Amino acid sequence: MFKTIVVGADDSPTAAEAVGAAMTLAKMCGAELHIVTAYKPERARPPQEVGLPEELRYSLNLHPSDRLLEQLASMARSEGLDPIVHAAAGEPAEALTTIAGQEHADLIVVGNKGMKGVRRVLGSVPNDVAHQAPCSVLIVDTTG
Repeated sequence: MFKTIVVGADDSPTAAEAVGAAMTLAKMCGAELHIVTAYKPERARPPQEVGLPEELRYSLNLHPSDRLLEQLASMARSEGLDPIVHAAAGEPAEALTTIAGQEHADLIVVGNKGMKGVRRVLGSVPNDVAHQAPCSVLIVDTTG
């Protein structure tokens, strides 16, 4: 059925539910799983300005998105999957749809965070993904 599944995640509990649903589908279908997180690029201070000794300037340079992706990948590996992770600078919906296109995904999985109230009117990641996706989209109900 699905061969390549892309799931979007941030550090919210609802995103973890979406990742769990994507993992279940990937296992059922024998699909390749891609976990994507988007982040806003920020200008980093050069290591010499931080005052770290030369030998530590680059060893501590781990972006929060990389930590998140490693946690989610570890969760997927514990379920017998071998996920591919992507950290993308920019807006979440654009990152998801771009990577889905690059990876020839047949499905994008997102949680329904932001689909109610004012955010629904103003726009949300699931809504934007549904309108921009190059493939099918599953919006997981994460309201409990």
